[in-house]
Amino acid sequence: MTFADWPELIGTAVGFLLTIIVLSYLIGDNPLFRLAIHLFIGVSAGFVAAVILRNVIFPNLIQPLFTLASGEVSFENALVLVPVILSLLLLTKLSANLGRAGNLPMAFLVGVGAAVAIGGAVTGTLFPQAETSMNVLDLSQVDFRDPAAGLSEVVLARLVVFVGTLSTFIFFHFGTRPAPEGPPARSPWIESIARIGQGFIAVTFGVMFAGVYMAALTALIERLYFLWAFVTSFF
Repeated sequence: MTFADWPELIGTAVGFLLTIIVLSYLIGDNPLFRLAIHLFIGVSAGFVAAVILRNVIFPNLIQPLFTLASGEVSFENALVLVPVILSLLLLTKLSANLGRAGNLPMAFLVGVGAAVAIGGAVTGTLFPQAETSMNVLDLSQVDFRDPAAGLSEVVLARLVVFVGTLSTFIFFHFGTRPAPEGPPARSPWIESIARIGQGFIAVTFGVMFAGVYMAALTALIERLYFLWAFVTSFF
């Protein structure tokens, strides 16, 4: 074994040790497992901080400030003073007396965050889902003259997508009408369709859970194979 192989061997040994420590949780919570979790969280936080410093803060803040300080004044370089001022105002939240000055950057962050979330939900989920549901009713691309095209399966799949989307949207309709007896309730036909949408939502959550379970099982199998390969490498 050469000197160049030692870093790889040390890294593999550390990975083997951390894997054993994490799997020790199967026999109960213990200090070594908590140490490994804290180590993973610290490494992840450090990696994210390094990426943010290198790819966001340095090119978009530090470098323009140095350029502005060197005398190269331009609109793009001067514009960087806006986030600097907002960041300084945000730090005033640490003081009880000056905390009101940080309301402006907090309002800016909340507004931008809400706009991004709502815009992403509308353009990334609502509109594409509505367009897909409308395209389901378009049978112009289906060749009804081909008996081997599985027309019944195609039509049934399109019908399931349409009914699932419509009933799921109706499930979130909470409009009620006053009832002669008892509390206000939704219309019976809306309630019936909402139950169908509830079934589709339950199936969706089941599929999501199965996906998470399969991902965790895949990670476990990979780690067990890593342990086996590490141990057999010495024999």
